[in-house]
Amino acid sequence: MSWIRNAMNKAVEVGNKNNLTRTVKNYADTVVQQAGQAVVEGAKILQDRIGVRNFKSVKQTIRRLEEAAVSCRVPERVTLLRRWLVVLKEVEKLFAPVSEDKEKVDEQQHASDESKGSPKRPSMVLYYDSDVGGEPLNFRDVFLQSQALEGITLSMILEAPNDEEISLLLEMFGLCLTGGKEVHNAITSSIQDLATAIARYQDEVLVKREELLQFAQTAITGLKINADIVRIDAEVSDLKKKLEGMNAMPKPIDEGLEQTSEKTTKATIEALKKALAHIRVCSRLEGLLLKKRLLNNGDSPEIHAQKVDKLKVLSESLMNSSAKAEKRISDHRLQKEEALKVRVVKAGEASEKEKEIGAEISYLEKQRDHLEAELKKVNISLAAAQSRLRNAQEERDHFDEANSQIVEHLNTKEDELLKSITACGVEAEVLHTWINFLEDTWVLQCLYTEVKDKQVNDELEKHGEYFVNLAVTLLSAYDKELTPSITLIEKFVENLKNLKERSEMVSGGDNEDPKELNLRRSLEEEYLEFEAKIITTFSVVDIMKEQFYAQRGTNSRKDDTRVKELFDDIEKLRQEFESIERPNLELEARIPRSDAPSNEKSLGSPANPPIEETPALKPEKIEHPEAGAVKAEGTPALKPEKIKHPEARVVKEEPVLDPDSDLAQLESEFGKVGNDYATEEIGDWEFDELEKELKSDSTSK
Repeated sequence: MSWIRNAMNKAVEVGNKNNLTRTVKNYADTVVQQAGQAVVEGAKILQDRIGVRNFKSVKQTIRRLEEAAVSCRVPERVTLLRRWLVVLKEVEKLFAPVSEDKEKVDEQQHASDESKGSPKRPSMVLYYDSDVGGEPLNFRDVFLQSQALEGITLSMILEAPNDEEISLLLEMFGLCLTGGKEVHNAITSSIQDLATAIARYQDEVLVKREELLQFAQTAITGLKINADIVRIDAEVSDLKKKLEGMNAMPKPIDEGLEQTSEKTTKATIEALKKALAHIRVCSRLEGLLLKKRLLNNGDSPEIHAQKVDKLKVLSESLMNSSAKAEKRISDHRLQKEEALKVRVVKAGEASEKEKEIGAEISYLEKQRDHLEAELKKVNISLAAAQSRLRNAQEERDHFDEANSQIVEHLNTKEDELLKSITACGVEAEVLHTWINFLEDTWVLQCLYTEVKDKQVNDELEKHGEYFVNLAVTLLSAYDKELTPSITLIEKFVENLKNLKERSEMVSGGDNEDPKELNLRRSLEEEYLEFEAKIITTFSVVDIMKEQFYAQRGTNSRKDDTRVKELFDDIEKLRQEFESIERPNLELEARIPRSDAPSNEKSLGSPANPPIEETPALKPEKIEHPEAGAVKAEGTPALKPEKIKHPEARVVKEEPVLDPDSDLAQLESEFGKVGNDYATEEIGDWEFDELEKELKSDSTSK
C-alpha cells in the first residue's frame, strides 16, 4: 500500500495550492489505513484458523455422513439423529441475526478481553478443500450438500421408524427442508406409508426395490434447502439495504456553470461517485435475482413426468398380468370339470360292462352242470370272459391314475397362479402408494417454485423500473450540464485565439503585456478545468451505458426509448466536443522540459517499480499537443490540433461494486492541471497508477 501513499503525495506536490489535491491526499491516507487494518485483521484470522486447525475436508465429511446414514439401523438411528440435530442447532444459533446493539456490546467485550490477554474461545469447525477452492463451509452447508438426509430417510422406509425417531426426523426436516410444519408432517406420514407398503413387498415382478427407493430419494432432494439460494438472499438483502440508504437522488448541476472554484469541482466528484455506486448496486442486484431464478433442486418437470408415467405403465402391466392369470385359472377349472365328467362317464360304462359279464358268468355257471359235453367250450369262453374282465379293470385303473395326475397338475398350476396374483396385487398397492407420494411431493415442490418465481419476477419488474428512472434522471442532468459547458469551451477557444492574434499584432514578437499574460493564463486554467470536467462526465456516461446494456436481452425494460435518446444526445455532444480544435496552451508550453527526465526517473525508482500494462485494462490517454516550438527568429509557430478524448472500454467481466477505484480515476483526471509538471506526464502517471490499482484488485479477487 506504500505506492498509493507515494503516488498521492506526488499528486499533491504538483498542485499544492489546490484544495482538491489536499482532499485526494487525505482520502488516500484513509484508504491506505483501512486497507492496512484489513490486511492485518485478515492475517490474524487466518493465523488463528491455521493454529487451531479447525479446517476439515469437505469430501471426507460428506462420505462419512452418507456412510453413517446408509449403514445405521434402528438402535443406532436415534443416536445419529440426535448428534446431527445438536450440531445443526449450534450452527443455526451462531448464524442467527443479531441486533446492532448486541453486536456493539460483543465488540466492546471482545476488545476488553483482548486487552486483558484472556484466551480466545475456539471458533466453529469449518470445512474446506484446497483443490476445490471457495469459501470455508459450516456443518449445515456440508450436510445439505451430502445425501445424508436422503440416506436416513431411506433407512426409515426400509425399517419403519418409532415415535422417537419420527419426532427427531421432524426436527431434521425443519432445519433442512423447505415448507412449514404441516408440510413436514405430511412428508413424515408419507414416509411411514412407504415403510408399511415396502414391508409387504417381498417378491419383485416388474419393479425393483432399489428403483423405488431411488425415486423417493430424488423426491426428498427436491424439497431440501438450497445453500446457494440462502447466500444469494443474504446478499440481496444487503444490497436492498444499500439501495434504501441511497434514497437521495443526485440533483442536476444547473447553477455554477461559470464558476470554477474548488467547491464546485469537489461537489461534481461526489455526485459522480454516488451515481456510479448507485448504478453498480442496481446491476449487481439484478444479476443476483436472475441467478436465483435459475437455481432448482430435485428433478425437472420432464423427469418427474417420466417417472410417474413409468410407474403408471408398470401398474397397468401388473393389473393386466393379474387379469390374464385369473382367466387362465378359470380355463383350468373348466378343463378339470370336463375331466371329472369324463371320469364319471367312463366309470359308468365300466360298471355296466362288469354287470353284463357277471350275468354272463352266472349263466355259464348254471349251464356248466347241464352242459358237461360243452365243458371245454364253456371253460374257454369263461377264460376269455375273465381275461376281458381283467383288461377292463386294468384299463380303468390306468385311466384313474392318469386322470389323478392331470387333476394334481391343474391344482399345482392353480396354486402358482394364485400366488402370482397375490404378489401382483401387493406390488400394485406399493406402486400406488409411491405414485401418491411422488405426486404430493411434486405438488409441494411446484408450489415452492411458483412462489419463488413470482417473487423474483416482481422484484425484477420493480427493480427494472427503478433502474430506468435512475438512468433517465442522471442522463438528463448530464445532458443539461454538458450543453452549456461545450458552449463555454467554444467561447474559451475563440477568446484564446483572438487574444493570441491580438497579442501578436500588438507586441510584434516582443514581450507581451503582463495584463495580457495574466488574462491568457486565467483563460487557459478555466479551459483546462472545464475540459477535464467534460471528459470525466463522458467517461461516467460510458460506464453507465456499459452497465445499462451489460445484460441486454434478459429484460425488455432495457430497450427504453427515452434512455436510448439520452445516450444518443450525449453522443452527439461528444462528437461536437471532439470537433472543437484544441488550442496550444502557453501554460503547458512554459513547463521546463528539464523536469521530465527527473520525473520519469522518480517514477521508475524502486519505491515505484514499473508494472507491465495489461492489454484488457489499458486506459487511453488524453493527448495534448506538446510545447509549442519556437522558431529561430522568435516567432511562435503554434499549430492547433484536435482533442483526442478517451473512449470507454467495455470490460467483459461481471460488474464489481468498487466505487473507490472509479473515484480515484475521476480525481486523477481532475488533478491533471498543475504548475510544476507537464500535463502529458501527469496524465500518463495517473493512468499508470490507475492500471496498477485495477490489476491489484483483480489479483486479490
